[in-house]
Amino acid sequence: MASLHCSPSIHKSFFVSSLPQRLRGRFVCCRAGISFLVRAEQAHGSSSNGQACSSEDRLGRRQLLAGSSFITWISLADMNSMSFAAESKKGFLSVTDKTDGYSFLYPFGWQEVVIDGQDKVFKDVIEPLESVSVNLIPTSKEDIRDFGPPQQVAETLIKKVLAPSNQKTKLIEASEHEVDGKAYYTFEFVAQAPNYSRHALSTIAVSNGKFYTLTTGANERRWEKMKDKLRTVVDSFTISNV
Repeated sequence: MASLHCSPSIHKSFFVSSLPQRLRGRFVCCRAGISFLVRAEQAHGSSSNGQACSSEDRLGRRQLLAGSSFITWISLADMNSMSFAAESKKGFLSVTDKTDGYSFLYPFGWQEVVIDGQDKVFKDVIEPLESVSVNLIPTSKEDIRDFGPPQQVAETLIKKVLAPSNQKTKLIEASEHEVDGKAYYTFEFVAQAPNYSRHALSTIAVSNGKFYTLTTGANERRWEKMKDKLRTVVDSFTISNV
């Protein structure tokens, strides 16, 4: 029973089995260091049984402590790699909706909120006008160009959907581009309320029997500071077939 308790293979087996399943394959690169510990343990075990067992226990404990530190380090490294994969652009996080077939980036720190009529909304809790929202409407059209040219569609959408009827709106520019054969309209506008102005960007497209609208923006007073981030958000919006 004592020989089983002091067996180097027990310590080594416990160390390997304590690794998370997805990390065990990575343990191969460290075999040399573990083999050294095992050999040292075996060499020390040539003394008397009582002394050997006591020393091996201490060595085994040191080995397990070292192993635990190693596991912690490699687990953190693995978590960091997963975080990096999710954070595809510095300062942004990604959203992918596989059911409705779209994806986009939003600034790190914005929080998801639920708003009736919107499929997805993220916003800054301190600056509530800084937000991004995605809206989906069923349509029988197959291409955004079926609704008309970019400027005409943008002006109609701004006045009837994207801004309250009591706000003054101004379309600054509208353009068309393609991503993987799908046409997108992107436009910039300002909506003037009695006590504030919101500077916004939108991108729209048609696919999967839906009219997709992503809109992001900020208070006019913060536009110069936020415009690059907001352009990254609107440019990141892509639609996939589902």
